[in-house]
Amino acid sequence: MNPVDLVALLAVAQLVFFAVLVGRARGQYGVKAPAVTGHEGFERAYRVQMNTLELMVAFLPVLFIAAKYWPPAHVAGVGAVYLVGRLIYWRSYVAAPASRGLGFALSMFPILALLIGGIAGALRGAG
Repeated sequence: MNPVDLVALLAVAQLVFFAVLVGRARGQYGVKAPAVTGHEGFERAYRVQMNTLELMVAFLPVLFIAAKYWPPAHVAGVGAVYLVGRLIYWRSYVAAPASRGLGFALSMFPILALLIGGIAGALRGAG
């Protein structure tokens, strides 16, 4: 089993889970597609999904690039922190958006660490 692939697949599964929650919130709060505003409960779920999608554009490439240069178990560990951060972000943002800081930090710092690791590895030429 490649732990980096597992983390990547879990990240995609997590995004799909957040999308399902948005669909459920549409029904619960009566927000008809294509509207993306309406009830605050829907908007919170939608923002979690969109913020996660925005971060995945950076997360997945740096995850795989860092894994070319560093031990896969270490890279997957950093990726796991991202996944936990997204869960904390979701729970916090839905409850009280102002409390999302920890979840956001635990999502952003792994991306930055993987980015720096990928750049350092590429410059070193290891891999």
